[in-house]
Amino acid sequence: MIDLHCHLLHGIDDGAGTIEQGLELARAAVEDGITHAVATPHIHAGRYDNNADSIASVYKVFRQALEREHIPLHLDYAAEVRLSAELPVLLMQDKIPFLGEWEGSKVLLLELPHSHIPPGLDQFLRWLKQRNIRAMIAHPERNKDILRQFHKLERLLRHDCLFQVTATSLNGQFGEAAMSCAQQMLKRGVITVLATDTHHIVRRPPNLSAGRQAAEKIVGEMKSWELVWDNPLKIASCQFIDGLPPD
Repeated sequence: MIDLHCHLLHGIDDGAGTIEQGLELARAAVEDGITHAVATPHIHAGRYDNNADSIASVYKVFRQALEREHIPLHLDYAAEVRLSAELPVLLMQDKIPFLGEWEGSKVLLLELPHSHIPPGLDQFLRWLKQRNIRAMIAHPERNKDILRQFHKLERLLRHDCLFQVTATSLNGQFGEAAMSCAQQMLKRGVITVLATDTHHIVRRPPNLSAGRQAAEKIVGEMKSWELVWDNPLKIASCQFIDGLPPD
């Protein structure tokens, strides 16, 4: 399986606090059946002031640790980017790492505020499209506006957004409302990928397999694997050329 949203890199956001904690998460991911992952630390202006260069620096150290510890996880990096007034400037300055590509467009893992869909989002999504950037919305099933009124997802669909749902939302880890929303999205066929969004070995462990199995019960085995292998591979294949099995 391929995990496109996880917080393994140490000491730069609310994920792994130390390199040892990051390695513990990596080992758990491998045990869960994850062979490839893209580390996505937060870029959140004023809170987690990361950028492509600072993330790359931590990633280099962490990848060396993976190799030293013989942990067979093929890892690259991007970022989970919070929508903010500063974001267009950061993008124009090439300070934002992308997940990969989808149908010729760069993919930005975009985090909305948990509380609502903010005004101005439509203009920003149009601005992205003009620059050949496609937003993948992180964990939309946990956004309170969408939880209150599921039809608000249509607003994002009109802008051709991709959707990353947290795997364990399908199992109820984030409550019944988030589970119901994730299941509705799954039945409608609008989920692009499932990912772990792992932060902590106990509170938020990397449990992608459980999410895939939950998806299988709703849409069948083939469709469930598309969410944890085919579609993630389509996005991030350029990241993993050296670690992909032959066709």
